Parts: sequence; C-alpha cells; structure tokens
Amino acid sequence: MVGRLTQIIDTPHPGTYLGKGKIDELTIRIGEIGATLIVFDDELSPAQARNIEVATNTRVMDRAELILDIFATRARSAEAKLQVELAQLEYTLPRLTRMWTHLDTMKGGIGMRGPGETQLETDRRLIQHRIKVIKDRLLDVERAREVQRQQRKSQFKVALVGYTNAGKSSILRAMANDQEVFVEDRLFATLDPLTREIDVGDGYTVLLTDTVGFIRKLPHHLVASFRATLAEAREAELLLHVVDASHPAWEEHRDVVDEVLAELGLQARPTRLVCNKMDLLPDDERAGFLERVHNLVPDALFVSAHETGGLESLRAELVAAIRRQRPIVEVRLAAHQGAVLATLHRDGEVLDQQSDGSDMLITVRIDEILAGRLRQAGVDMQRAAG
Repeated sequence: MVGRLTQIIDTPHPGTYLGKGKIDELTIRIGEIGATLIVFDDELSPAQARNIEVATNTRVMDRAELILDIFATRARSAEAKLQVELAQLEYTLPRLTRMWTHLDTMKGGIGMRGPGETQLETDRRLIQHRIKVIKDRLLDVERAREVQRQQRKSQFKVALVGYTNAGKSSILRAMANDQEVFVEDRLFATLDPLTREIDVGDGYTVLLTDTVGFIRKLPHHLVASFRATLAEAREAELLLHVVDASHPAWEEHRDVVDEVLAELGLQARPTRLVCNKMDLLPDDERAGFLERVHNLVPDALFVSAHETGGLESLRAELVAAIRRQRPIVEVRLAAHQGAVLATLHRDGEVLDQQSDGSDMLITVRIDEILAGRLRQAGVDMQRAAG
C-alpha cells in the first residue's frame, strides 16, 4: 500500500461513493504517488466503480472483490473452488456492463446492436449457465454430506466458528493430535469443513468440525455460496465461538461473528465463547482481559492450542455438554418391542444391553428429541443413576 484516503460523510455519494472534492483529491494523489490500483474498504455498486475508474483513470477494486480474490488463492478442494467460483460469478454478473465499456463507441447503424452489447448478452448467458451448473454440483455435494451426517447422527457434534485467523484449526489439530490438519497464520487458511473424532475423556468422544472463518463486512455472495459448508455448523449441537485473545480488536471480531451467526439463523444454538491464544496475551494485560470477558460472558473458556494442557478446560466443557444434552437413560423393552430397540441402536448410543427375565434392559445415551418420542410412545424409561 502506497497511500490511504478517508472521508467522513453521512451517506456515500450514489454515483461515486466519495464526494466530488474527494474524487479530485484522490486523482491528484494517484498522480503524485504513481498508484495503479484503488482498493475501497466497502462494497461499491457497479455504477460507482465504473464512475470512479473513469474519473481517476485507475483500476478500482472494492472490498468484496478483494476478499473473493483472497478466497480464490486459498481454495484447495474441488468444493471450495466451486464455492469461490460461484461467489465470483454472482459478483461479476451485475458488473458486466462496466467490463465492456471499451466497446461503447463501436455502435452499429439504425436497428443494429454494437459488438459491446452483443458480447455483453453472450457473456451474461454464459455466466448464468455456469452459475446453474455450479449450484447443481454443490447441491450434489450437500446431498453427499447429508448422507454422511445421517451416518454419524448418534455422535455429539461440535463446530468451531469464529473470526478468520482466531486459531480454530490449531485447536482442532491439537485436540485431534493430527498434524495433517492445515494450520497457517494467514486470513482464510481454511475454506473446507474438516471433521475429526476427538476423545475428550471419561469415555466420551465428539465430532469436532472446523469451519470457514468470518470477517467484518463479509460479502453476501460468499455467505450464500458457502451455505453448504456452513451446514456443518447448523447441524452441530454446540458451537465453540473462538476469539483471538491477543488481538486488540477481539470484541469487534466477536460482534461480527455473532452477526453472521444470526444471519445464518444460528443465534439460538448453544454456544460457548472460547478465548484462544492466551499464551500470546502480555502479562500486564491479562488481568484486565479476564475481568472484561468475565463481565461480558461469565462462562467463557480460556485456552491455548500451543501450551501443554492448554485445552483441558475445553475438553472438560465438552464432556459436561454431552452429559447435559444427552443424558443416559435406562429403557425396559418387552420382547415385541424390537422396533424400539432398533431405533435406540440407530439414533442413540447404546452403552449396555442386558436380559432381565423376558425383558431387555438397555442403557443408552439419547438426546431430548428421541427421549420425547419414546415418552410419547409409552416406552418404560428412566434417568440412569449417577
């Protein structure tokens, strides 16, 4: 970056985003420092971007386009590449007119269309067709994921959510003891959901999923195209909202993630705040940080993915969460209740099965939904002791 220009205004100019005076100032600054690209920290309308480029004679990129480019360089799997391409195409479609302005002067005669308009229509049809193809492929991916989710329906599912670079992948790698989990100190290092089975102690395991990181003013194209990926978060029984405790803007990051979760309809999902990177927090700031977090979120967890024992409090919380949401019950079944027995094996976690005369005594961990169905069916069931 060779320069920065800001303007405080109540409402962006509808034609050029910045006011006329600022556009003139921007043009002069570009000439003085020799800039070749203008990046706006906001999303511009197609008309605004075009007008600014004409006024400054310089390539313009808005925040959404920049983030899309970053995502494109980070995508590794076929699914992530499709999702990024979909977002890019949906971003590009309303901006096609701007891309063909160099043909504006090449108009045909009366009743004829110039090459610019003809190419514009051709490109629009091609892009719309490609968008349909990608959406169909992503729908196939989502169906495959749904089959996988059904196969692991009985397991307790937890999703890591949070601002980009908060350390979600580091937590997954440390808890799974899996060095193949990709970790890198950069924005959006993870675009694909990655799930690992984690032993959290006391005989309990959870399926822990790392999800794509969020960011301030995340382009709506990305939120839409990554809905299949974020479906893993929607299926989770517990969300771990990870924040970077060492980042000075951690509170803003927390608010941004809460807003995105609300947009995805996940604001009511059980969530625990996990303050990560506590090892990077300076000693003279630790007491103030702990007091601030306790005032905001009394039940927050404080962890470090890189310190020995730094995730033990998180493991203990996951054990407690399983016990809260999936109590162990004892179910007594008569010989003719084979369908109920099959349901317990399919949708619950059978821990023990014994014969008691002509009956079967099943000790099983089940969620409240299944427990309610069993009660409605009149099944003999009671909470297990302890």
